[in-house]
Amino acid sequence: MAYWLLKTEPSTYSYDDLERDGKTVWDGVRNAQALIHIRAMRSGDDVLIYHSGEQRAVVGTATIISEPYADPHAGDPKLMVVDVQGAGRFDKPVSLAAVKAEPLFESMALVRQPRLSVMPVTQEQWDRLVALARSVEPSSPG
Repeated sequence: MAYWLLKTEPSTYSYDDLERDGKTVWDGVRNAQALIHIRAMRSGDDVLIYHSGEQRAVVGTATIISEPYADPHAGDPKLMVVDVQGAGRFDKPVSLAAVKAEPLFESMALVRQPRLSVMPVTQEQWDRLVALARSVEPSSPG
């Protein structure tokens, strides 16, 4: 199994949309490097969903539920898609600032190649991002 991060602009398709739909075809990817990553995805791989734009945060997880296939609406067999199913929204989104503050993520494409929309994530990075989403900030004395 592999781990991935998929970026989406929430005004185009948000995690709310994925929760409502249950699953979706992850399409619209045109970047050559991102398409290489889509071709490497396999059914059962885990995915982090990242909202770009104003939010700039990892907001939840999903699962790849198909092998890559040619986008049936693109008219170009080089443009590949996968089917994605929501797996759970984070109670606490992990901001890009929080990611950049962690040395573990220095080599991550999210930090080094900010325009890339599909990228691999190591298991160690995955585990840390999920832990950050679950961490509870200490309450201030009251």
